[in-house]
Amino acid sequence: MKIATEPKLAKSRRSGPTGPVQWVGQFLLYGLFALTIGVFTQWPPYHPIGEDQALIKVSVARLGQPVGECRRLTDEELAKLPPNMRDPVQCPRERSPLTMEVDVNGATMLKRVAEPGGLSRDGSAAIYERLVVPAGQQRISVRFNDDVRPGARVYERQASVTLLPGQVLVIDFDVEKGGIVLE
Repeated sequence: MKIATEPKLAKSRRSGPTGPVQWVGQFLLYGLFALTIGVFTQWPPYHPIGEDQALIKVSVARLGQPVGECRRLTDEELAKLPPNMRDPVQCPRERSPLTMEVDVNGATMLKRVAEPGGLSRDGSAAIYERLVVPAGQQRISVRFNDDVRPGARVYERQASVTLLPGQVLVIDFDVEKGGIVLE
C-alpha cells in the first residue's frame, strides 16, 4: 500500500517591519543620502586657482612633419622589390617631435618637447599644460616647431593680453588660422 504524500510548502515570512513603517524608513534613508550629496556639492569650497590669478592652458595635439625628405627610387631599386611594394616614391615614416616654449613677461614658463607616439614614432604628439599666472597685463611670447629638418619654419607669436581674475587663456596651434592661436 502506497501512501501519497504531498510536499509541504514552506511559508515565506517577511522579516522586519511592513506597511507604513517600511515606507517611512525608506523615506528617511533616501532623504539622508540626498542630504549628504547636497552637502558635499557645496562644501568644502574648491578653488582651482587663487582669487587674484588667471590660467593659461596650452593645448596642442598634432602630427609632426616627416623627419626626412621623400626620395624617388631608381629602376634598379624598384626591380629588387616585390611587385606589390613597387611605390616609386619612398618617404620616412618617423615624425618630428613637437617643441614649444612659452614666455610670460620675459620669464620662461614652459619649455616642452613632445615625442610622437607609435612603435615607429609615426603617430601624433600632444602638449597639455596649465600655467597659473597673476591676473593683469601679461606679455606672452610663444614659439612652436613641428619639423626637425634644417631650415624648417619656427612659428612665433607675441601678444600683450589683459587677464581678469579667474580667466582662462588657451594657446593652441592651427595652420588654417595662421599658426599659434590665443583664445
